[in-house]
Amino acid sequence: MKEKIINTLRIFLPLILGGIMAFIIKDAIDYTSLNQPPLAPPKIVFPIAWTILYFLIGLSYYLYRKDCNNRETIILYYAGLFFNLSWTILFFLLKLRLLSIFWIILLIGLTFFLIGNYLKEKRISAYLLYPYVIWLIFAAYLNIGIYLLN
Repeated sequence: MKEKIINTLRIFLPLILGGIMAFIIKDAIDYTSLNQPPLAPPKIVFPIAWTILYFLIGLSYYLYRKDCNNRETIILYYAGLFFNLSWTILFFLLKLRLLSIFWIILLIGLTFFLIGNYLKEKRISAYLLYPYVIWLIFAAYLNIGIYLLN
């Protein structure tokens, strides 16, 4: 029973934490009032995309931990989760748009390292993170565009 709870948490922890973060920052989200760069999606795209991405992040970690236990990879996973969630605070709650650019670039780097570790140990976990890293690169583009236009 304990193992089922742990495995369920491994899958859904990013979704749970992302939901908590969305609740914390909901009144501070000013996305629609900002000047947007080209290709900026409508606001409704973000909760849909992040729900899917957080599920993929959790699923990739769950699959990894079924067979692997590399301490460096586990640290990279949780560091990436921390940087992901704290970017939201920096960008929306604190309005530190320039700092959030550097933060998301660091997050992209951490994610590439995590993907590299997953590729060595559990390829499917790496493949599940490809949509996430592509979205992070797009989010960095939006972050830079919003900073420059506002």
